[in-house]
Amino acid sequence: MPYPDKLLADDEEVVVHLHPHWTTLFWPVVWFLVVVGAGSYTAALVPAGRQQGVLRMALLAVAVVVLAVLVARPVLRWRTTHTVVTTSRLLVRTGVLTRRGRDVPLSRITDVSSRQTLWQRVLRSGTLTVETAGDGGPVVLERLPACDDVQQLLVQLVEEDADGEQPGAMAAFGSGTGPLHH
Repeated sequence: MPYPDKLLADDEEVVVHLHPHWTTLFWPVVWFLVVVGAGSYTAALVPAGRQQGVLRMALLAVAVVVLAVLVARPVLRWRTTHTVVTTSRLLVRTGVLTRRGRDVPLSRITDVSSRQTLWQRVLRSGTLTVETAGDGGPVVLERLPACDDVQQLLVQLVEEDADGEQPGAMAAFGSGTGPLHH
């Protein structure tokens, strides 16, 4: 899904648009399978009789509530979390009902560092910390896919922005076929 053009300046282009790493969805998928399986099994155990329909509907209601909490909420949170690197800034948007956003111009970025566990290195994800000049504090992007690539991209864009060059990173990542387009 392309990032909304209304949030971009006229001369600004999206270099990369990411959601949190797919591993964020691992436990919601597991919970979905467990709840559907357990619910189906339990519904089949309900004895025949006048109350069978009512009991099965009660089981269904409980399963729907559990699925909403353990599956739908994390999936919506994943879907509505955006990390966008443009030719002039870093944008972070999170939240389902209450939206939070942070825009950091490339010229305000002072340091970009990453942290990866062994497992995150295997899965190509990690935590990226972007230090900024000002009072806003660092931007911490957890479970970011292709963390190393994004770090290198940001460093390159910051250097090009400081030199007043046209962003050359667009050639490497702007085609939509690289590892950063998730």
